[in-house]
Amino acid sequence: MRDVLSTVLAVWRAGETAGVGTVVRTFRSAPRPAGAAMVVAPDGSVTGSVSGGCVEGAVYELATEVMATGTPVLRRYGVSDDDAFEVGLTCGGILDVFVEPVSQNTFRQFSAIVDDIDAHRPVAIATVIAHPDAAWVGRRLVVRRDDRDGPVEGSLGSPRADAAITDDARGLLAAGRSEVLTYGPDGQRRGEGMEVFVASHAPRPRMLVFGAIDFAAAVAQQGAFLGYRVTVCDARPVFATAARFPTADEVVVDWPHRYLAEQGQADAIDARTVICVLTHDPKFDVPLLEVALRLPEVAYIGAMGSRRTHEDRMARLREAGLTSDELARLSSPVGLDLGGRTPEETAVSIAAEIIARRWGGGGRPLSDTGGRIHHEQGERQSLPAS
Repeated sequence: MRDVLSTVLAVWRAGETAGVGTVVRTFRSAPRPAGAAMVVAPDGSVTGSVSGGCVEGAVYELATEVMATGTPVLRRYGVSDDDAFEVGLTCGGILDVFVEPVSQNTFRQFSAIVDDIDAHRPVAIATVIAHPDAAWVGRRLVVRRDDRDGPVEGSLGSPRADAAITDDARGLLAAGRSEVLTYGPDGQRRGEGMEVFVASHAPRPRMLVFGAIDFAAAVAQQGAFLGYRVTVCDARPVFATAARFPTADEVVVDWPHRYLAEQGQADAIDARTVICVLTHDPKFDVPLLEVALRLPEVAYIGAMGSRRTHEDRMARLREAGLTSDELARLSSPVGLDLGGRTPEETAVSIAAEIIARRWGGGGRPLSDTGGRIHHEQGERQSLPAS
């Protein structure tokens, strides 16, 4: 959804209506995840995608209709392989797409939500996408992380429903997940009839890149491409400049271990954070990795260097008192074995390993594997040896 916000906001501010189609649920090999969105502007232009091209035409026609009628619609595409082929969903996956009109009249909180997302403030939008009473469809709650972040805005139709869905939406927001929840018509937790799509907009995950070298510029570019909020940190001000790292969100001049420790104490690091240590200099690496490997929650910690550098680094870390379990968290030498040599090719190998760790991929050619192409988060396959 982030990639279409500016388009929707421009239409919203102009006092016009956009047709917004959002993937709310997927099955099998659907090409785009829940939360992917496509926008049809009043002039007929299109931004975003719900299927990577497969069913865009059908969603376009539906969005145009919804803009005219003002009535939101939940539509399933790809019920079977044959049906999927008819609408262009040749992968055979199944998509549930909710198409709604978005304007100042239908979604008055939209501008404030964009402000929250731009400021990295967690916010969730809970929207009724199915209900026995058609008047409920399209109603929404805007939910912040807790009461201190502001009151809940909007209503789904009853205090009981609002209370139940607010609690569940905050749980999904804390986990950074978007999904469809099912309730009874009045919000009964064990009932059926009402479906609510909770779109969680947690702050972008962080990528911390240590070492202001040419490889770091390429890694920062890959991180930005993958949607990370990228910080480059180095103790040398002559190298750590914004001009050398134009794709980074921030460039920090500080001793790496000190900066990382401060970020940890400030709760600015979470289970989605990835850390790339590229200095391969013991006076920077060892103190930094002592801090990094003792952080309670980090998605990935990788360190660059030759195998000889790696062995020397591991010995120094053992001397510093790190345990075998702590050292096992380190990916070193960093990256997958793609055979790359240039900074850009190396950055791709690092990005590939980060993706594999996140989704449980094995790092092998898909032509050499069987079963599902896409893994659920938490599934694990063995990564090949570096």
